[in-house]
Amino acid sequence: MTMQYGNQPTGQQPHGAPQGASTGNVLSIIAMVLGVISLIFLPIVFGVIGLVLAIIAKTVRHERLAVPAIVVSAVGLLGGMLLGALLA
Repeated sequence: MTMQYGNQPTGQQPHGAPQGASTGNVLSIIAMVLGVISLIFLPIVFGVIGLVLAIIAKTVRHERLAVPAIVVSAVGLLGGMLLGALLA
């Protein structure tokens, strides 16, 4: 008895096919969280780390939320430094 195998997907993609968004927006979300934290606590440390992660997410991983993460991290960095200078 012979079995007919139809054109069923095997889960493999042909060479050169674009990969799905399996990586997500992890770096962008971490950068946003660090940007918000930098408004209140250690803005030079958390703001810079968030900004670096957001730039990596934009240039290397091409994440969708990278541009808002850059903005949130930059605002957190500058706002935290300004808030610290005003309250010191």
